[in-house]
Amino acid sequence: MNTSMKLTASALVVLAMTLAGCAETMQKPSASLYDRLGGKGAITAVVDEFLTNLAQDPRINTRFAAPGSATNQNTRAKLIELICAGSGGPCTYTGLDMKTTHAGMKITDAEFGALVEDLVKTLDKFKVPAQEKNELLGILGPMKKDIVGG
Repeated sequence: MNTSMKLTASALVVLAMTLAGCAETMQKPSASLYDRLGGKGAITAVVDEFLTNLAQDPRINTRFAAPGSATNQNTRAKLIELICAGSGGPCTYTGLDMKTTHAGMKITDAEFGALVEDLVKTLDKFKVPAQEKNELLGILGPMKKDIVGG
């Protein structure tokens, strides 16, 4: 076998190995956001801290029921379901759609912004990596149009 044929054969072997490695990587499903966030336990911990932050935020705390109340516990359960389901977890969101839930509340852009700030503060406390934080905010952000102004 001449040098040119040896180089071509070597290049083909390297290319085949590279493609095999790529195919193996492409076949492995990447972990869902739910898994990367740490599953339902981690989501529950984040929601609990988030609700604590909301209760302490004078810009919006009047919008939320008192901690420990039945209404607060319902909000907690629905937020856990929403984040769990939205991030690819095994949960089913059983609450009303955002437009119906917030109808007549006349939530302002400033209030929505305060809520997002409180969520980011919570995610930072739990050291949620930037990619996962951005993905989660990307899931929740589009809901703004159904929450603000209604």
